[in-house]
Amino acid sequence: MFEILRKRRSIRKYSDRSVEKEKIDTLLKSALLAPSSKGIRPWQFIVVDDRETLQKLSQAKPHGAAFVANAAAAIVVIADTEKSDVWVEDASIASVILLLMIEDLGLGGCWCQIRERTYDANATASEYVKWALEVPDNFEVESIIGFGYPAEAKTGYEENDLKYDTLHLNRFGTRYEA
Repeated sequence: MFEILRKRRSIRKYSDRSVEKEKIDTLLKSALLAPSSKGIRPWQFIVVDDRETLQKLSQAKPHGAAFVANAAAAIVVIADTEKSDVWVEDASIASVILLLMIEDLGLGGCWCQIRERTYDANATASEYVKWALEVPDNFEVESIIGFGYPAEAKTGYEENDLKYDTLHLNRFGTRYEA
């Protein structure tokens, strides 16, 4: 797991190769195994592999979503806000699990933040995605995880990239020595 964390980078450029259904199935099963508060599991997942719909999703916010248009597929992470008051955390955990599994499967992926982002002066990014995917009102959109076979290579993180000065022991200000 540490090696997956070390190697994983946000990949925003993808080859034209489709992702096999078996790999998408594995991603979804992994997301369904995500922990959630009190086991409520307020999240749901929408797989998008239709080119036109990926193009629509790439316009969900002015900056940071364009890469979705060229992804082989995306998984939109939504949550039922009426089921849990910590849906944000639960949906975020599921999103991270998806990113780690994408790396483990030899794919590349990137998180597109939707919650608390704007589409334009009149709508939020979540409202736009909900419109585009016909998501019911009681759901909110946490993220879009675009993925595919990488068309770019990025080096993983090295030991000296780690921010050890953010580690504390027993209280803030007492440095933890790793």
